[in-house]
Amino acid sequence: MSLVDLIMPKLGESIMEATILRWHKQPGDTIAMDETVLDIATDKVDSEVPSTAEGVIEAILYKENDVVPIGTVIAKIKVGASAQTASAATQTYDSSHIEEIKVVDEIPYQPVQIDNNSQHNANRFYSPLVLNIAQSEGVSMSDLEKIKGSGQDGRVTKKDILAFVSSKSNIVSVSAPTNIIQEVSVVNVAPISTNPQPLPTVYQGNVEIIEMDRMRKLIAKHMVESKHTSPHVTSFVECDVTNLVLWRERIKKEFEKREGEKITFTPLFIEAIIKSLKKYPMLSSSLDGDKIIIKKDLNIGMATALPSGNLIVPVIKNADQLNLVGLTKQVNGLANAARNNKLKPDDTVGGTFTLTNVGTFGSIMGTPIINQPQVAIMAVGAIKKRPMVIETAQGDTIGIRHMMYISLSYDHRIIDGALGSTFLNSVSKELENFDSNRSI
Repeated sequence: MSLVDLIMPKLGESIMEATILRWHKQPGDTIAMDETVLDIATDKVDSEVPSTAEGVIEAILYKENDVVPIGTVIAKIKVGASAQTASAATQTYDSSHIEEIKVVDEIPYQPVQIDNNSQHNANRFYSPLVLNIAQSEGVSMSDLEKIKGSGQDGRVTKKDILAFVSSKSNIVSVSAPTNIIQEVSVVNVAPISTNPQPLPTVYQGNVEIIEMDRMRKLIAKHMVESKHTSPHVTSFVECDVTNLVLWRERIKKEFEKREGEKITFTPLFIEAIIKSLKKYPMLSSSLDGDKIIIKKDLNIGMATALPSGNLIVPVIKNADQLNLVGLTKQVNGLANAARNNKLKPDDTVGGTFTLTNVGTFGSIMGTPIINQPQVAIMAVGAIKKRPMVIETAQGDTIGIRHMMYISLSYDHRIIDGALGSTFLNSVSKELENFDSNRSI
């Protein structure tokens, strides 16, 4: 018999860690190849981790809610174990026959430059978690350098910095001019809490209290951060999409029969966005300090509502390289995966521009919040029939047209009203001038 490591899988190029949500198996349970062992979550999407071997779960190395770096061993599987040996595996785990199990309690290191005059005289490593705690608790870098780390190679762990913060809050410091008071002793002074506990909120009347789920908390956090990061401006335009609507109505049955896919308006909207992004590439960019990074790969995010009521934004990679059939298949595939909780973590990263269809639920227009680190997001409203003035060579007439409002929210740090409105009108003209005789 041998032991096989179950590794926290790579979840996408930009994802470095994941949170363990739930273990489906416990030590002593039998496991089949590709059977789900646990559920994990990133800040984008939840995923299942399948077994890479068939056998018996020998050991689980992390608890639920632990944050684990990518590539870390999270469990051990005894390969070739029979049902009889499975019962023995439920007893206390003996790791003496394993050469090494490296358990990491935090996320990957980040180097911090230390002044050469420092007592350490070298670079010391701090995890992002430790740095975040230090920032939120007001721990200076000089104080951080003085903390004795209990982790590997003297690394400061979460436990170390929390202990430092706790001890710091129990110290009362008294200062005075040295020529008046040489020493002040404080006796029997109760610890002063720097974070007084708020009084519980009392709700009046008949109310129902609902705890936010994990995804809702993340959405709320990202939306607030986006508003704090980007000064939002929203422009609107009214668009006549009659030609597009009539064309889709005419070809949709033939399209589905030939391609095995239903064609919605979304790929048609994305097609118009791509054409306009090529004319105005600044709308597909991001900011890095004072540098504007223009993204040459056009990866279009499409906001998708989940059955739970939450929102997720899967991304069509290299959308500019796809024809209408390819866009339709990507849109339908990602939307179905989102609704069935089958999205992979890499499906939600790398977007350079986002489209949201607020008209799906009846809204005629919206003011969407930018999906950071992008600089713009477009919303399309519900398509409504309205009487409109039609200009002809014979004069103006009144006709029934299919009308839609389009809105664009953009980051005013780098996109001014002139560019934002020009891009918005470009998308509108692409839709209004849609070729109603186009073949599929």
